Formats: sequence, structure tokens, C-alpha cells
Amino acid sequence: MKIGQQPDIPAAVGPAGGSKPPKVPVSAAESAAKDAAAAPAAGVPVSVSTAARALDSSSRTTSDFDAGRVKAVKAAIEQGTFKVDAEAIADKLLANAQEIFSRYRG
Repeated sequence: MKIGQQPDIPAAVGPAGGSKPPKVPVSAAESAAKDAAAAPAAGVPVSVSTAARALDSSSRTTSDFDAGRVKAVKAAIEQGTFKVDAEAIADKLLANAQEIFSRYRG
């Protein structure tokens, strides 16, 4: 569902009488995430290889996250002025697909 649109299921809006809203089905992934967050740690030690550590540190740079940009986008969404550039999204989607296909061509 897109932000600002009415839900597809009328029952999801809730009854008009002010009673409790109906339960919404939860996906298996959401249920597992809630269970994992509520459950205590199992105490199983985990080791990460040096290759994985190097990959993790090299793939993350400080330029990956811009807090100012996040605030600006959040404010634009809240004000209803955020515009989606469909052409830019399509271009990046096609570029990503092309990159993936080039990896698996052989």
C-alpha cells in the first residue's frame, strides 16, 4: 500500500463504533522477527572470517548515509511535497538488472 492511500481491505480501517481494531494477519517473517526480538540470546558463539570483516568494512563508507538528506526527505513526505522521479528509479532499476545479468552470463 502506498503512503496516503486508503487500505485495500475495508476491515483494516476498523469498526465505526470505536471498539478495538481487528487483528491484521502477520507475515511469517514479521512474526519471526518479533519472536527473535523478544527471545533472549541463545548464547551460541559466532565467528566472522577475516574476509567477511574486510568485505563489511570496505563496502560501508561514511557517504552511504546522509542524516541531513534523510531529514529533508522525511520533512517533504510529512508535508506532502515529496516527488518521486520515476525516470531515475527506472534507470537505476535497469542498470541494476543489467549488472546482475552480466554477473551470471558465464
